Amino acid sequence: MLQQRCTPVQDTVLDAHLLDSFSNPLFFFKRCPSHIEQQNLTSVSEFFLTGLSDDPEQQPLLFGLFLSMYLVTVLGNLLIILAVSCDPHLHTPMYFFLSNLSLADIGFTSTTIPKMIVGIQTQSRAISYVGCLTQMSFLILFGCMDGMLLTAMAYDRFVAICHPLHYSVIMNPRLCGLLVLLSFFVSLLDSQLHNLTVLQLTCFKDMEISNFFCDPSQLLNLACSDTFTNNIVMYFVGAISGFLPISGIFFSYYKIVSSILRVPSAGGKYKAFSTCGSHLSVVCLFYGTAIGVYLGSALLSSPRKDMRASVVYAVVTPMLNPFIYSLRNRDIKSALRRFLRRTG
Repeated sequence: MLQQRCTPVQDTVLDAHLLDSFSNPLFFFKRCPSHIEQQNLTSVSEFFLTGLSDDPEQQPLLFGLFLSMYLVTVLGNLLIILAVSCDPHLHTPMYFFLSNLSLADIGFTSTTIPKMIVGIQTQSRAISYVGCLTQMSFLILFGCMDGMLLTAMAYDRFVAICHPLHYSVIMNPRLCGLLVLLSFFVSLLDSQLHNLTVLQLTCFKDMEISNFFCDPSQLLNLACSDTFTNNIVMYFVGAISGFLPISGIFFSYYKIVSSILRVPSAGGKYKAFSTCGSHLSVVCLFYGTAIGVYLGSALLSSPRKDMRASVVYAVVTPMLNPFIYSLRNRDIKSALRRFLRRTG
């Protein structure tokens, strides 16, 4: 099989420690000259994440900031899950989907922030090849599940507003469970297809990923071989996992708005819109930042801007979701007060 030749990185001056490291063939990563020859390639051992800043003085600030954001995210989403599970008044389809969304948000942030925090503390930005693929798989899994659950919540609001008399019949526990399982299996399929695409890459131009986590688009950009087919597959899968949920959300809200506009009283319109306010805010925040990241990486080659958008998408959005739902929803606020009183 013809593959692009890859030579190890060479330096003019190597100390004894580096010579010992270079004696291990797994240490070598691959560079790609223009000519091609037949050869066997050794496995890539690790990648390097650039992180958010190279300034040593900013590292304690970043450590404290992201540790605080991670703790707030986990605590806020755990409170939502506990409030929904402990309060019988919240045993409804909408809050069932919300508790699963909170669980997905905890998994989403736990795949990236702890690794970044440990890297800042240990001053190490290396991540193993297997660790990079694992992180990428879980990131796509939980990220796609977020989008699928938001679509299920939009459908729930559509049934509640457009078919209120049949709501309890349509949104029965069996359908709700099937929607969550479908969200999980579609997300798992999307994750594994991305993983298989990256596994086809055997040679890389560089081992430095311009982000604080293993981004699949970044890995494809670092590949030596022609990744046109891989890009087509990945963007097709991304379009399916992104376009279908967005289409479902748009269709649901088109029907919701059409139904609400037919309500004669202003108070009735406000009450109907208020039931969708929290969900619509989360949808705009989640998809707005996600689309910004992917469009930015496709149209503009600015790693720093992509990284800032990734922080909003992967860190800030999961942290704000519990606040959006708790501040805009009286049922959640009442359930949290009752839960805190019981635990206090």
